[in-house]
Amino acid sequence: MGMLYFIGLGFYSVKDISVRGKELVEGADYVFAEFYTSRLQGSTLSEIEEFLGKQVKVLSREEVEGERILLESSAKGDTVLLTAGDPMSATTHQSLRIEAMRRGIPVRIIHSSSIFTAVPGLLGLQPYKFGRTTTLARPEKDYFPTSPYDIIFNNLDQGLHTLVLLDIRTDRDYSMTATEGLRLLSRMEGKIGKGILTREREIAVVARAGSEEPFLWYGTLKEGMETDFGPPLHSVVVPGGCHFMEKEMLEMFRSHSTKTINISLKM
Repeated sequence: MGMLYFIGLGFYSVKDISVRGKELVEGADYVFAEFYTSRLQGSTLSEIEEFLGKQVKVLSREEVEGERILLESSAKGDTVLLTAGDPMSATTHQSLRIEAMRRGIPVRIIHSSSIFTAVPGLLGLQPYKFGRTTTLARPEKDYFPTSPYDIIFNNLDQGLHTLVLLDIRTDRDYSMTATEGLRLLSRMEGKIGKGILTREREIAVVARAGSEEPFLWYGTLKEGMETDFGPPLHSVVVPGGCHFMEKEMLEMFRSHSTKTINISLKM
């Protein structure tokens, strides 16, 4: 009997993994990864393998949710599931964790940086003032879910900010851009019409969080629909009631201001 490790890679480069996480990967018998909940934009699979010194088998959503591969490997030896961001941010991983514990397989979690804390931090927003997070899915044919609109409405009604995550489909090499996402929100406003996502609604965007130069933007929904935010990954925030310090920080990233900033993290 081995142990099942859930190890976070951070959300941009494999070098964001913790020292403890790297050491556990190096000593593991089996190393797997999933990149359907999120993926590293700053590292390829070969770079991940080279840095960790291990062959990494990437599992599909069906293989992770089916649980068989990971549970059978854990029954034979120490097994790692690598994920972008923090490993317990996805419901799928909690389900796998529960099943492993039911079978008597010991589980250990090695946390890492998460988009849920990085985006508020980069924008200068207070994390405890965020309401429920939502995800925008890419519409297909007659499929156009509008539940994100309802979540944003409820959060705004309570004066809370909303983190809007954008669709990722690694099997199609697709990552929704903030521009696409804002256009979808505008379509939802046209369909539902409660007046919360008008073209004048102020929105914040974070592009390439975790990179050396994340791009931070603040402006109206109309401006955002016409802006190219560069390569993914992108996240959107619909601010609710802002403390004066939050508002001051957001204004630093105002789209039409000379103070629009590309924050550099280079040392």
